[in-house]
Amino acid sequence: MDGTTAPDRNLLVARLDRLPHTTRSHRTWMVLLGALFIADLADLNVLSYAAPAIREQWGLSVQQIGHLTSLSFLGMFAGALAGGRLADRFGRRRVVIGATLFYAAASLLCALAPNFALLGVFRLLSGLGVQAVTGVLIVYIAEMFPQRRRGRIQALMLGIGLLGVPFIAGAARLLVPLGDSSWRWMFVVAAVGLVPAAVAWFALPESARWLLVQDREAEAERIIARLEREAGLAPDQDVVRAAEQDVARTAAPDRGPDRAPLAALFRGRTRRTTTVTSMVMVFHILGFYGFNAWVPTLLVEQGYSHETTLTITTVFAIAPFAGALAGTLVADRWERKTVSLVLAASSAAAIGLFAVGQQLWLVVLGGFLATLLLQTNTAVLYSYLPEVFPTALRGAGAGLANGMGRLAGTVNGVLIAAVFAVFGFSGAFLAAALFILCQGLVLFTFGERTTGRRLTDTVDDELAEERA
Repeated sequence: MDGTTAPDRNLLVARLDRLPHTTRSHRTWMVLLGALFIADLADLNVLSYAAPAIREQWGLSVQQIGHLTSLSFLGMFAGALAGGRLADRFGRRRVVIGATLFYAAASLLCALAPNFALLGVFRLLSGLGVQAVTGVLIVYIAEMFPQRRRGRIQALMLGIGLLGVPFIAGAARLLVPLGDSSWRWMFVVAAVGLVPAAVAWFALPESARWLLVQDREAEAERIIARLEREAGLAPDQDVVRAAEQDVARTAAPDRGPDRAPLAALFRGRTRRTTTVTSMVMVFHILGFYGFNAWVPTLLVEQGYSHETTLTITTVFAIAPFAGALAGTLVADRWERKTVSLVLAASSAAAIGLFAVGQQLWLVVLGGFLATLLLQTNTAVLYSYLPEVFPTALRGAGAGLANGMGRLAGTVNGVLIAAVFAVFGFSGAFLAAALFILCQGLVLFTFGERTTGRRLTDTVDDELAEERA
């Protein structure tokens, strides 16, 4: 690539970074991305609501249902890795649409599955597609929305996506009682992602940043110019002159991170970033699912009645939405790694209260706060992950970190069950609290500062130095 084109590319990136607010196009994309997130969460959670009917019809054991869940996590691990790398090579838009079609097709195959073994295979494939979509969606938001609102938008999209849970729960309430095989229609409903995927084919543009590292400046410039017009900016206004000054101060031009090999994730500063983000997501998933996935089961084991447990978990179900929306208030206000540490420590304290509380109101209060704060922390981490990798490796890097977390999810059930067998109810949840506290400490101690920084400032110079 001719190095003389680099300043033009950097100018376009600077123009994109300096958009002052979301525009009409951004708001249109938010509706579409929100719909994709809803479909994603619906498919991710469909097995939880279909499993009792499947177990009853096929005579499955609890362990076999656990195997289906583990296969879903294994698929998510593969999807996080594959989806991220494919998005770096072929584009964010293509992978979002393609992976949505993929998991929707897999969900339809689940509806037709004749036996347990094939259902497991299809759930693995569904998990692969779901996580590929999630990972690339958070990258797309980081790259295409105004620099100082990325965290707020990520949190809002996560909050909207969580509507997929009551959506699929409501579908289960209507469909499952209709007959022995009516659970199959649950997987048909979970393929609803086909609708926003079809709309995205026509309405969702490619990421301008990805186009730039592919030497497709003309296409990127058309997208950026449209956003500028909608924001009331003209090419000769102060915003572009200021962008030109930023480019002039750039120490090293962009020298083609589009050709960065996957191995670059494990070299130089990027190796540290890859290691830190992977550890962060492993601890986060162990803590998040170590608490949320075990609350109903272990409350019953602790002696609470099924009715009381159902009431408690119904109260907790309100918290994820509030938690994700709370992320819109804090994600961009302070440094993300500091916010994450505070949220992780607060979550750990709330889980501790839930674990050792002797009175019902303390258990409910601790559990509700833990559920809320864990979701707020997830929104902050979703903002953080795409910000610390280079554009050409952003999908692969964020995907690898997410994938390592999902891989940890496959052993979470065995791990928490083993702790419970030895240390009981309090020990199991205190272990989850410890995991989430470790996540906050690792990120705060070893992670980069990202809030308010241009994406190119965090990583592109590193790749340029390696190529110099």
